[in-house]
Amino acid sequence: MIDNEIIKIALNTKNVGLTNSYTYKSSLKNSICGDKIKLELIFKQSKIYLMKYETEACIYCEASASLLANKIKNLTKENAIKNLCLLKKMLKTKKYIFPAKFKEFGKLINKKNYNRINCINLPFDAVLKALRK
Repeated sequence: MIDNEIIKIALNTKNVGLTNSYTYKSSLKNSICGDKIKLELIFKQSKIYLMKYETEACIYCEASASLLANKIKNLTKENAIKNLCLLKKMLKTKKYIFPAKFKEFGKLINKKNYNRINCINLPFDAVLKALRK
């Protein structure tokens, strides 16, 4: 059974929909489950101003993209890469100690949902792919 909090996060669609006006963009597909994400990052004054995305994905990927779109605003490219790499490392080691800015991911990432980690990770990987081009 999916937690109601995860459903609530995924239903926040204010950043859904691509604009074709972007600084960076990427798309990825999860080879394990088939989830897909396309995203655009818009920068203003060297900081992430907006992340827009579209998915064909499960509720976990949708919730992760929704949270991430809100949490990476106002980060520089370097800080975004640093924080996402830190989150990915944390997920791999199963040590769920979140940086303050990303504390809300604790609602999504936990031992109960670890079997969906690739779905949760997909938006992280898509942002990193876009920023490393």
